[in-house]
Amino acid sequence: MPRILAIDYGLKRTGLAVTDPLQIIATGLTTVESRQLIPFLKDYLSREAVEIIVIGEPKNMDDSDTHATPLVEKCIKELEKNFPNIPVKKWDERFTSKLASQAMLDMGLKKKQRRNKALVDEIAATILLQDYLRQH
Repeated sequence: MPRILAIDYGLKRTGLAVTDPLQIIATGLTTVESRQLIPFLKDYLSREAVEIIVIGEPKNMDDSDTHATPLVEKCIKELEKNFPNIPVKKWDERFTSKLASQAMLDMGLKKKQRRNKALVDEIAATILLQDYLRQH
């Protein structure tokens, strides 16, 4: 069974998470520089079967777009152009970064480790994917 890949897209960094082949467990994959996302995915997808790409949709509490929404929309177009056989689904990402920071605190990570934005992005992608799995 193919995996599901989640993307927490940002201007500088993008967090990635994937499911196991049975699509039960979400695990952080890595964080890449956003400009390296497509080359990274081309390499990854040449080795792993992915059924769906879930990308975090940035929204304000009133459901209006955020400053990051146009960036994510541009990324979606690139994903659809480069990987036309893999559907891309938007998923509400509100609170994922805050939940990631709290998870890091709960795990007992030191302050220096919690400042690692790349780790926050990867954990946020994992939380996004867990939420998607829970609802499907």
